[in-house]
Amino acid sequence: MKRMPINHPVGSILISFVITLPFVIIIASSYVSLATSSYRTARQDQLTTQAQFSADAAADYGVDQINQDQDWAGTGSDIEIHNDGVTKSTFSISVSSPTLDQKTLNITGKTYWPINQSTPASTVSIIVDLRPVTSGEYSVVSGFGGLIMSNSAKILGGDVLVNGTVALSNTAQIGLTTSPVNLEVAHHSCPSSGGPSYPEACTSGQPISLANTSHIYGSVEANNQTDGSDMSNPGLVASSGVVPQVLPTHDRNGQKSAVATEITGSAASCSGSQTRNYAANTKITGNVTIKNNCVVTVQGDVWITGKLEVENSSRVVVSDSLGTTRPTIMIDGLGGVFLKNSIKLQSNASGTGFQIITYYSEASCSPDCADVTGQDLFDSRNVATINLDNSAEGPNTIFYARWSKVLIANSGQIGALIGQTVELKNSGTITFGTSVSTGTSFWVIDGYRRNY
Repeated sequence: MKRMPINHPVGSILISFVITLPFVIIIASSYVSLATSSYRTARQDQLTTQAQFSADAAADYGVDQINQDQDWAGTGSDIEIHNDGVTKSTFSISVSSPTLDQKTLNITGKTYWPINQSTPASTVSIIVDLRPVTSGEYSVVSGFGGLIMSNSAKILGGDVLVNGTVALSNTAQIGLTTSPVNLEVAHHSCPSSGGPSYPEACTSGQPISLANTSHIYGSVEANNQTDGSDMSNPGLVASSGVVPQVLPTHDRNGQKSAVATEITGSAASCSGSQTRNYAANTKITGNVTIKNNCVVTVQGDVWITGKLEVENSSRVVVSDSLGTTRPTIMIDGLGGVFLKNSIKLQSNASGTGFQIITYYSEASCSPDCADVTGQDLFDSRNVATINLDNSAEGPNTIFYARWSKVLIANSGQIGALIGQTVELKNSGTITFGTSVSTGTSFWVIDGYRRNY
């Protein structure tokens, strides 16, 4: 049988390559283009972040310079803050003074990549407003719950006493290079799990912890502390002789027995452009709300059995008739006192503010406990009964959480803080001082915004 020849198609594989290859090239080109675009975006984000860090560093630098020389006019030119041979970052600051009580830092952070480029690869501009405040004798007295500071919270005036522990993080700061603050830490916060013997002296461990770029400027005495890192001017002074201090006393029973007038919380509350007057030795039963530009004038001691909320640009004012006598607002309710949204506890013409004291605790005897110890105190120390937020302030006012926590976030000027636990967070700067007529003036951050 004769075998028939097989016909092979000529060029069929070549045709397949001709058809397929362009698609392969297009897909590969798309991936390369996408990868390149992603790299450029990531790199630009990194450069912008470096420029932002430069601007933020400039803000701290500017505040420090103005507190050394109130006539400081700025850097005059760019200051290099980082150079690794591949990228470099700089900042510049100019200072304006719209009024005697205001300074403005106009800050520009720049990143160059490569470093020999004359035009920055990324630029970030911010505007930082400053205001002057004055510190006095008082600062912070914290009980066994300790002192907690985070974000950019700062204590710039007055000494600090802590019976428990101290924890600083982010850019939190105690003291200035030009005005150090004395810190004493007793480290009486054991057992760490609470119990009937709480609080008692700890025999080991570091009572002070500093994380990120937090710093303490001043003399530091702390039982059991051996690590003096991030402390200067002069820094850690080894000590085992810091004795825990009893928190200030207040005659609660005397204030209760002196009550001459009783009103309801509803009658004491107000909203809008209204006014209220609280007579001396008044008892208010229930919760009190003061909001929306309401103005309350206080003639003497006030006892509130519920909670007190003051918000939205309202003011609570010490009567001029009291002279230098400090009125006490005593609050018993679980909610304590909550101050927010640009409210002010206003001193009188003599520069006298309030004492705000809260008595709630987790003990069964609350709020009339003669003493709170053991597990009850351990459980009470982290219950916030004094809250200040969003530009609330009380210059010359003492805030005192007798068995619980004082929590300050984004606040203005404060006279002094006392509490079993004191926590400061999210604040550009807080400066303590019970008098605005004496003491040392500081410029502190009053506002921060991007300039697009």
